[in-house]
Amino acid sequence: MGQIALRAGRPLAFAIAPVLITQGVRVRRRTPVLPEAAGARHGVEGGPGGDPTAVLVLGESTAAGVGVPHQSDGLAPALASGLARHTGGPVAWRVAARTGYNARKTRDLLVPQLPDETYDAVVVVLGVNDVLEMRSARAWQHDITALLADLRPRLRPAGRVVLAGVPDVSGFPTLPQPTRAVLALHARQLDRRLARVAATAPSALHVPSPGIDTSGLYAEDGFHPSAAGYRRWAAHLVTELVSSAGAGEGRR
Repeated sequence: MGQIALRAGRPLAFAIAPVLITQGVRVRRRTPVLPEAAGARHGVEGGPGGDPTAVLVLGESTAAGVGVPHQSDGLAPALASGLARHTGGPVAWRVAARTGYNARKTRDLLVPQLPDETYDAVVVVLGVNDVLEMRSARAWQHDITALLADLRPRLRPAGRVVLAGVPDVSGFPTLPQPTRAVLALHARQLDRRLARVAATAPSALHVPSPGIDTSGLYAEDGFHPSAAGYRRWAAHLVTELVSSAGAGEGRR
């Protein structure tokens, strides 16, 4: 998609703001508000043996497991299970996330509350709220760049920050047109900025969203992933993370 089209998201939103506001009210009225997943926000997956690989999943509602009843069905345990199968050892996972948080709130409110731990991988799951708020691409890029700087001391040697791609909201069943198309344009613009930030940071990896285009992969709100959706997303992240680690070893 051309650069002009990608940059059209915010101007188009302002131009048809009355339509978007009306549709937004309707969506909120008919869409169930799902809670964050219950249960402990940390755990260990995989067999015994050695120091566990440490993974932190940081960000918005999907990081918090909204869409499934328990954390065990969320993104972080599925990601840890996949990594454990690859490494053959234990993987300790932790979730630090809040519904409604954008990149700035995550940096200002979540990161300072993290425990005094270091991680082999920090998976940053952000973007949807920044899209819904129509935050500018420049502000988004600034916040992500600052977030990476804040997370760097939290990484172990050879640790990575995985920037999960901004989801392609054009597939979200709950969003009507033209709201869906406008938000999708803005989401793609923010994801391009996310990739740009990762390209300039040696410890960062941008992993584009795999897309969830099957109804069975969505929760009942048509917005968040189901347990199957989280498993698919986690598998995609594991594949890209393992592939990137292998490529890095080959270059050394």
